[in-house]
Amino acid sequence: MSVMIIGGDRLGNIVKNLQIYGYDVVKHVSGRKKREVNCNIPCNIDMVMVFTDYVNHEVVNTIKREGKKRNFKMIFVKRSWSHIADEIKI
Repeated sequence: MSVMIIGGDRLGNIVKNLQIYGYDVVKHVSGRKKREVNCNIPCNIDMVMVFTDYVNHEVVNTIKREGKKRNFKMIFVKRSWSHIADEIKI
């Protein structure tokens, strides 16, 4: 399953933990800068993970609109493995 992560300057061990459970991080966007509002979401994405405490509000709105158009899974979590694990049901 491929994942795009939006938010968070550094991911730390989150990428390794996701890979252990079969998720491949395809792209990471910090989501803080205005120019990232129009970030391109790759076609092969199964899920977009948004770190709510480290992201620009307009970026979130753009991702929500795109997610409704393309029908991929979106999860909104804090940048903490315990919150992520709860959302992806590990």
